[in-house]
Amino acid sequence: MKKLILASAISSLTIAGGAQAAEISISCGAVGAELELCQEGVAAWEEKTGHTVNIVSTPNSSTERLALYQQLLASGADDIDVFQIDVVWPGILGSHFIDLSQYTDGAEDAHFDAIVENNSKDGSLLAMPWFTDAGVLYYRTDLLEKYGKDVPETWEELTETARMIQDAEREAGNSRMWGFVWQGKAYEGLTCDAIEWVASYNGGTIVEPDGTISINNPNAVKAIETAASWVGTISPQGVLNYAEEDARGVFQSGNAVFMRNWPYAWALGNSDDSPVKGNIGVVALPKGGENGSNAGALGGWQLAVSKYSDNAEIAADLVMYLTSYEEQKRRAIKGSYNPTIEALYEDEEVLAAVPFFGSLYDTFANGTPRPSTVTGEKYNQVSNAFYNAVHQVLSGREDADDAMSSLERDLNRLARGGRW
Repeated sequence: MKKLILASAISSLTIAGGAQAAEISISCGAVGAELELCQEGVAAWEEKTGHTVNIVSTPNSSTERLALYQQLLASGADDIDVFQIDVVWPGILGSHFIDLSQYTDGAEDAHFDAIVENNSKDGSLLAMPWFTDAGVLYYRTDLLEKYGKDVPETWEELTETARMIQDAEREAGNSRMWGFVWQGKAYEGLTCDAIEWVASYNGGTIVEPDGTISINNPNAVKAIETAASWVGTISPQGVLNYAEEDARGVFQSGNAVFMRNWPYAWALGNSDDSPVKGNIGVVALPKGGENGSNAGALGGWQLAVSKYSDNAEIAADLVMYLTSYEEQKRRAIKGSYNPTIEALYEDEEVLAAVPFFGSLYDTFANGTPRPSTVTGEKYNQVSNAFYNAVHQVLSGREDADDAMSSLERDLNRLARGGRW
């Protein structure tokens, strides 16, 4: 991967007190409105402080982004001062980040305890929470009303309703209509989707908190078989190469009844130029049968400062600004990015802009975690093995029983007999 070269320099400008203004860099994602919101937040901080920030747009695929980060950090490069990191990366990348607690003045106490704990190790705060996430189900309110269908509570109900409306809409002339779109590409996004399916059928979370490898069980097999049945029936064959934006593109163009995605898609789906504006509902993802449970994968992103930064204190100040109450409120209202500050879930302006932040509070506060804490530095290998095994089943190359048995053996070898 081409190495980023970003000179970290001190500019000739001066700021309050006669100090020189610094030039730093931050990595920002570009899924949905991420990049625009990052640019706006950074510009406000620049105006406030007099410093300059280079914004590095990194790959949308979290798998590709992690590979880039590992390359930069392993070399000790100072190309990026502030890293936007996934909720599952502190255990993988944490040794390269400074302890932010010396700069927070206790601000982390206002954020969800579980996320702060996730971002901490041995008393050090490796990253500040920026926004949290959990997978949710989007649906077309107008289509369900048109055909007299209730919002599905189980995957079986979703499958039936999706097929019925899809077929009826095609007969009415929309040959491009699909019942359900989601993230089926072999990458971290599929780990999120698939852990939701498995957990919803009470099939565990791949590796349990005590280190037990649990994925090879009948409930997990049932979950993955159910998902495989969607490909080519209620989901396009191309879903096997869909990431978040691919699914959103189909749904927002009016060509899908249901979509699994993150909360960010709400603001975009209701933008002025959206064909489905005002016809979108959001609920918790379905249960795996009557005895199953709702499961939304815990996602979210944090901001961390590199140990190799020449301007760590200034970079930390940018982090604290971007993760502050007012900035998180702005991002929630404008882009429907979930705050990590608990009080914002009671803010009237936030709830007016994104009503389901209130109704789905429990989903966001108690998301289904990926096994990153227990597997530590090996998490990326665990996830890679999982999403590739699932993808083999979805694509029809392997049956679920064999795939989960092989995955169990692979994970046992990786764990060295259960020792992560």
